[in-house]
Amino acid sequence: MYNVKSKIASEFINDAEIMATLEYAAANKSNRELIDEILAKAELGKGVSHREAAVLLDCDLPDENERMFTLARKLKQKLYGNRIVMFAPLYLSNYCINGCVYCPYHSKNHHIPRKKLTQEEIIREVTALQDMGHKRLALETGEDPVNNPIEYILESIKTIYSIKHKNGAIRRVNVNIAATTVENYRKLKDAGIGTYILFQETYNKEAYEKLHPYGPKSNYAYHTEAMDRAMEGGIDDVGCGVLFGLNLYRYDFVGLLMHAEHLEAVYNCGPHTISVPRIRPADDIDPENFSNAIDDATFEKLVAVLRIAVPYTGMIISTRESKSVRARVLELGISQISGGSRTSVGGYAEKEEEDSSQFEVNDTRTLDEVVNWLLELGYIPSFCTACYRAGRTGDRFMELVKAGEIANCCLPNALMTLKEYLEDYASEDTKRKGEAVIRRELGNIPNPVVKEKAGEYLKELHDGKRDFRF
Repeated sequence: MYNVKSKIASEFINDAEIMATLEYAAANKSNRELIDEILAKAELGKGVSHREAAVLLDCDLPDENERMFTLARKLKQKLYGNRIVMFAPLYLSNYCINGCVYCPYHSKNHHIPRKKLTQEEIIREVTALQDMGHKRLALETGEDPVNNPIEYILESIKTIYSIKHKNGAIRRVNVNIAATTVENYRKLKDAGIGTYILFQETYNKEAYEKLHPYGPKSNYAYHTEAMDRAMEGGIDDVGCGVLFGLNLYRYDFVGLLMHAEHLEAVYNCGPHTISVPRIRPADDIDPENFSNAIDDATFEKLVAVLRIAVPYTGMIISTRESKSVRARVLELGISQISGGSRTSVGGYAEKEEEDSSQFEVNDTRTLDEVVNWLLELGYIPSFCTACYRAGRTGDRFMELVKAGEIANCCLPNALMTLKEYLEDYASEDTKRKGEAVIRRELGNIPNPVVKEKAGEYLKELHDGKRDFRF
């Protein structure tokens, strides 16, 4: 039976509840009175239930759909303002013993070049990332206890944090590795990671097991219950997501929200981030083989309803998506994007080998080109990592976001990290646009004391000092 507080996968992600939810949504997709009630509730900015969100996703009334998009924009602006957090993935190893049919790293792919970075190679990769201007990384690696043991991950994290090249520094390392034990999550916490990220891929158990025919990842329950073990291990910032296109998107949308509700109910802290990747071409992977792919319009609505349903969460989109798609979903809910990404092992310091990439990048622009573009659109590209470093994580971070008070920290921190980027890495055109945005947004800091102090810090950054934060 469905039990949001259970730690058993089949109970907090309950198939019968999802199917009943989908039936309810289909039956009420034109129910204007109900949809108006749900939207009125959503206007309060406290979110809606998975069943209510499913009705919004299915809604076929054009004017109500437009209300949803307007509300998503409003909630995004209220909680996150114009800030867009920047990050880059760093692939440590593509050795993997799993059989995931949608990933070219599956163990039966014998023609993809296999590689694992040495610590010296990690230094070169991170130096290249720092020279681009990045401050936040997401570590990626295949699951292989021989080639990629937890000790290797921990050593790599230590190496990354130790590298200080010119004015560069990686200040937050998020980790996207396979489901593991409570003990290993404690080790990751002690190593100073930011967010632990794990994509469910699909919440449909039957589909999941077909997509993962062998290897440790084939254990649906162990994978689905990983966030509970991470929380028990002391990691209070976790990131969820599914790979849209593997299964029916409505099913996975509901499962994703049920997972968020479960974490909120048990730990008083929902997911720090939700990612929304769509399947992309890769070495021996053809998206045409997956019949559940969703078009851009559906994808945009999905992002909007996620923002309405889980207003507090950060939402991530990668370079899987094109420039045009990224532009549309930024205003509807996305708050974090990658820039200048490479999806192969050793792709930053060396020439990237196409056949070693985990997926084909759609947005191939440099970080500076992405930053310039965001500034043109009126956003504040942010390289901020202050909350993590100041201990504002988990429920402490969520309380600030839900109360709308995070702006007094995030806006000035975003402006100061943007100023760092402009001084150290930006092209002249990007610098000019960025300085204009800083002048405009400095006046929008709510607290006058914070505003004055931020102005002082910005002057000191211009004079060569670095790493101020609130």
